[in-house]
Amino acid sequence: MRAALRILIAAVWLVMGLGAKVLGLAPRHREIVARILGEDHAGTLTLLIGLGEVFLAGWILSGRYPRLCVAVQIGLVAMMNVIEFTIARDLLLFGGWNLLVAVAFMLFVALVQWPRPDTSLAPTSCSSD
Repeated sequence: MRAALRILIAAVWLVMGLGAKVLGLAPRHREIVARILGEDHAGTLTLLIGLGEVFLAGWILSGRYPRLCVAVQIGLVAMMNVIEFTIARDLLLFGGWNLLVAVAFMLFVALVQWPRPDTSLAPTSCSSD
């Protein structure tokens, strides 16, 4: 079940990165980047952000360095959403509610991807013969 949910999280990053930004299927993403970072390089920067999100999807699927991966995702989502909420709230999909959606996503990422202690090697009973 956790593997399926991890794939779902990776799919979110892939859709947002590849679909919305690299392929330009959601033009408001470029508008948000233009508002925050300036119009001159908004196309290039949107593409680079999208490629970064595609890389992140691959990292999630790889399962390598899971704690760092979770921390990077939560940090990026928090940073992006605070900046977007402050500067480009009118362009956000959920407007003022975007922060609530972001917090829910960050919690979901942490709950699904944070490694749990391996208890498979722990003794099940203490018996002496």
